[in-house]
Amino acid sequence: MSPSAATVYRWELRKLRSQKRTYLGLGAAVAVPIIFVVATSLRGGGPNDVAFGRYIHQSGLAIPLVMLLFGAIWMYPLITALVAGDIIASEDHNGTLKTIFTRSLDRGQIFVGKMFAAGSYAIAAILLSGTVAIVAGSIASGFNPLPTLSGSTVSAPKALELVFASLLVYLMPILAVVCIGLLLSALTRNSAAAIVGTLMVSLLIQLIGILPGLGGLQPYLLSTQFNAWQGLLRTPADWDPVLRSAWVCALYGLPALVAAYLVFLRRDVAGG
Repeated sequence: MSPSAATVYRWELRKLRSQKRTYLGLGAAVAVPIIFVVATSLRGGGPNDVAFGRYIHQSGLAIPLVMLLFGAIWMYPLITALVAGDIIASEDHNGTLKTIFTRSLDRGQIFVGKMFAAGSYAIAAILLSGTVAIVAGSIASGFNPLPTLSGSTVSAPKALELVFASLLVYLMPILAVVCIGLLLSALTRNSAAAIVGTLMVSLLIQLIGILPGLGGLQPYLLSTQFNAWQGLLRTPADWDPVLRSAWVCALYGLPALVAAYLVFLRRDVAGG
């Protein structure tokens, strides 16, 4: 990142700290795992039909993994879209984009700064949510060994490493969602439309995955990549879904990012 882009990045982080939507998203990232742990602890059951759901009362380290499964449906894409869909469009709403363009920075540097700010927010939200789930789960169910998807059991410290590795793998499709949000933010010039549009794109891709006759597309859908981390929870680790996720997410994210960049470069602000 160039020094000028880094300056924009710092500006954008300061803006995020002053916006309610930032804390709304991060608050949800913190609150949902806690609510999930409290609810499952009180009723004693669990989502036994999903991976690791049957283990949430045996090891608190199963909680963040179950949250990754549930969060991929709408929660984490929505939290991501709150900033990615707003970070450019809000400048139109506030009438500040023209002022920003008159500063001694080129549009490319401004875009890069905004891109890194949106990505940083998404990364922070996922890691914060995962950390809270680990702590809350360990308090409720103990910091205990965790069964893997292969049937073997790993020690608690090893399971903790795998959980954080899973969070990192999970960031690949999340960052692709960031790129889609940036594109819609630049195209629509409307924060609400970009945020809702980003979520709808994510839900539409999931819908395509369950339509009859389209099963062959499943490995190449962005929604499928939210489950790539499960390859790490096998013995030995299965790296194929992780590697596939890397290039599939790039196929979704990079074109959207390039398109957002080109739209931003050509943005006409003559009217305000």
